[in-house]
Amino acid sequence: MPGTRRRTTPARWTLQDAKNKLSAVVDAAAKGVPQIVTRRGVETAVIISYAEYERLSAARRRPTPSLAEYLLEMPSGPEGEEPIERIDVELRDANL
Repeated sequence: MPGTRRRTTPARWTLQDAKNKLSAVVDAAAKGVPQIVTRRGVETAVIISYAEYERLSAARRRPTPSLAEYLLEMPSGPEGEEPIERIDVELRDANL
């Protein structure tokens, strides 16, 4: 189903087994189960569905606001009311 992700433990394949069973590896990935490929016992690659790849790629392309932009977007108070009252706090020295 598009838009749903399964919570399934990824399968692990040696590179040689993944080559020999490529259809099974791709079928499992297409069903939403990530497939981990190892080379000499080291996790080297993950095979995921194209839908999951697209979801991750879209999230990475989304612009991230700077801290200043984020703070400027904070509401100052409910519409039509006075801004939120800020507490005046006296700073103290930090003994570092």
